[in-house]
Amino acid sequence: MAVFTKDRSFYKNLFLLAIPISLQNLITYGVNFADNVMIGSLGDNAMSGVYVGGQLQQVLQMFVAGIEGAILILAAQYWGKKDTGSIRKVVSVGVKFAFVVGLLITLGAVLFPAQIIGLFTGEAGVIQEGAAYLQIVGFTYIFFCITQVMIASMRSVETARIGLYISIMAFVVNVGLNWVFIFGNLGFPAMGVRGAALATLIARIMETTVSVVYVFVIDKKLEFGVRDLLRTDRQLLKDFIRYGLPIIGGQVVWAVNSLANTKILGCYSAGVIAAASITGMLHNLIYVWMNGLSSAVGIITGKTVGAGLYEKMKEYSKTVQMIFLFVGLISGAVVFLFRDGFIGLYGDASLEAQAYSRQFINVISVTIIGTCYQAACLFGLVKSGGDISFVFKNDTIFVFLVVIPSALIAMWLQAPPWVVFACLKCDQILKCFVAVVKINRYNWMKNLTRENKEAAANGN
Repeated sequence: MAVFTKDRSFYKNLFLLAIPISLQNLITYGVNFADNVMIGSLGDNAMSGVYVGGQLQQVLQMFVAGIEGAILILAAQYWGKKDTGSIRKVVSVGVKFAFVVGLLITLGAVLFPAQIIGLFTGEAGVIQEGAAYLQIVGFTYIFFCITQVMIASMRSVETARIGLYISIMAFVVNVGLNWVFIFGNLGFPAMGVRGAALATLIARIMETTVSVVYVFVIDKKLEFGVRDLLRTDRQLLKDFIRYGLPIIGGQVVWAVNSLANTKILGCYSAGVIAAASITGMLHNLIYVWMNGLSSAVGIITGKTVGAGLYEKMKEYSKTVQMIFLFVGLISGAVVFLFRDGFIGLYGDASLEAQAYSRQFINVISVTIIGTCYQAACLFGLVKSGGDISFVFKNDTIFVFLVVIPSALIAMWLQAPPWVVFACLKCDQILKCFVAVVKINRYNWMKNLTRENKEAAANGN
């Protein structure tokens, strides 16, 4: 079997999907990056407070990513059979789950902001700034959930550009309003971190409005209507729960891992927390284009497996592995070479924060290679191909038996912060060995569509 497939349609579809998704992710990152840099000019406490406050958004994103993943995996397979009726039912279930999650996390953020920030750090200045930010930005969570589900529904039927256009709009609105509200321009008072939160809220409301109008009024592939939201197909609800729970469970594991990372690094000074924020922004910058490719692969995988083209999928999987290995090596080199230039964007950060940032970035210049290969292949191939529980089990084992224990041991031994940080990222390399074996056994291709299972039960 050739390492690179000769099927030109694979490359065409991959890049037609990956480019708008990657650009959307990049623009979404740009909004967060602009927030980070602008707030960075207010000092370490403000930057650290927003970073810690942003962890609740990270938790929300992981829950929503689980719901999105369930939608994409099930809907993409139904799309391979052109069964749009089942896709509408799957999306309807996803909307309801996302709304409930968004509402619960919104209530927690708005009612208990200081208590939530206090879980991660004892720095009084960081708690004050973080709570001020969280109490306003918490109102964005419901809007974020609805928008992401709408975009996922479009991606599942290979309409990827709408997400890009929505993100461009959000970027312009958010960055412009940041300039107005954070620093007090155009006659408005300088609101600091509260201004950043308010700008995000307005941008999120606009995102949701546009995405809902597009899906319900403009889109002609799904023809999704209000009536679809009022109905729940019990069989597809069971499928969503059966296949969605491992995806959501995997995201919960990563939410716990993210919170543990913040808690562990929060035991250090504001400079270390700020360094983690700076490093995280650079990591996310690299991650966005890998994630775009990974999402595109996932859509192609679901569609191919749903159509029953297993031999073709084996051929594709060889090519995907080589692509992401190459992406990882390039990403690691870019992170290392542009390290100092990126840190220089945070000129107002303390010398301590800049020094720790340099050490942390050295670590991710190595681990990002593993991230690009194993994370992308396990999602784009294994999970999207139907073997959902494997990825959940794999992540759970590594997070609770390797990552968190090794970091706590390093802290107990009073190792430098960069060593603790390396322990928190070590699984990104170790999971590559598992991924290589799993992917090349080809036992992850499973058709999850309802008609397929009914036919099997009838012996057809």
